Amino acid sequence: MGLWPGWVQPWQVPFGDAVDAAPKYVVSSSLTDVDWNAELLDGDLVTRIRDLKEQPGRGLFVGGVTLPAALARAGLIDEYALLVHPVLAGHGPRLAAGLADHLTLSLVQRDVFRSGVTALRYRLTDPGGYDT
Repeated sequence: MGLWPGWVQPWQVPFGDAVDAAPKYVVSSSLTDVDWNAELLDGDLVTRIRDLKEQPGRGLFVGGVTLPAALARAGLIDEYALLVHPVLAGHGPRLAAGLADHLTLSLVQRDVFRSGVTALRYRLTDPGGYDT
């Protein structure tokens, strides 16, 4: 779409173009403005995410720890895609911190890469008491 820095390899350009073109939604308690084809979500986050989920498309992808935990508590996550790296940090935020109940998941896909990274995709099979 645009000019890429010199360190970008030709094989990376299709991925970069796809990410660049995709609409992005930002949730922040400190930002007042965003760029890069993004929209700042404000107001009632649960309502805004429910509305976005009803739009046509391939779904929403959420990163981080705090936001996914809030969306899980609201019953708004249907699938979990996890990348497990062969590194133990020993500290930092926990993915499921703050969940009051368990979620039952079913493995949908597993891919192991030469780097040792394992990509896991799980589908929610039982809301575990959360309202949906």
